[in-house]
Amino acid sequence: MSSTQPNDGTRQLLQWGASIVGAGLMAAVLLQTLLGGFSPTGASTNAGWFALIVALACLPFGGLFLALGIAKWLRNRSLTRPR
Repeated sequence: MSSTQPNDGTRQLLQWGASIVGAGLMAAVLLQTLLGGFSPTGASTNAGWFALIVALACLPFGGLFLALGIAKWLRNRSLTRPR
């Protein structure tokens, strides 16, 4: 089996996953600090609702991208180790 190709998409998965998770975390922090927070019935303001939607979409989706990127990175690392 040949060695892994340098452009197999691992770097892009890691970059995009981290960016999407970062956007979700930023939306959650803004929701709590500047946009009125949220209660069991939802956000307090319209902007808060938007931030809540962004956070709830970005965190799981970005987390899956990031987990896939980490798994690919670990696999590539194990494949390039000499036996």
